[in-house]
Amino acid sequence: MAANGQTNGTTGSHSQNIEFYAGYSRFEIELEFVQSLSNPYYLQHLASQKYLENEEFVAYLAYLQYFQDPKYLKYLQYPGPTLRALEMLQEERFRKEILIPAVVEAMVAEGFEAATSGLSR
Repeated sequence: MAANGQTNGTTGSHSQNIEFYAGYSRFEIELEFVQSLSNPYYLQHLASQKYLENEEFVAYLAYLQYFQDPKYLKYLQYPGPTLRALEMLQEERFRKEILIPAVVEAMVAEGFEAATSGLSR
C-alpha cells in the first residue's frame, strides 16, 4: 500500500509496482518539486520557512541530484536553472544567502537575461 492508503498501481505492461500519491507517481511529484527550485523566490520561501536548515530536507535535495542523469534530465522543462539551483543548494553558504533580497533579485535578473538573450528587439 502507498503512503496515502492507495494500492500500488502499474503502468502499461511493466511489471514493476509504482507508488501513487493522490494520483501521481513519486517521480511526477519529484519532477514537479525539482522544477520549482528554478524559481529564486521559491528558494527564498523555503529558506524563510527554515526548510534549508533541516538536515533531512538538505539530504532530500542531494537525493534529487539524480535529475542530472540524461535519463531524467530530458523531463526538465528548464534544465539549466533547475540543475544550477540544485547544485547551489548543496552549499550551506548559499542556503543562508538566499534570504538576502539582493541575491534573489540577482538570480531573477540573471535568469531573465538568459531567457531573453538572442531575441531581436
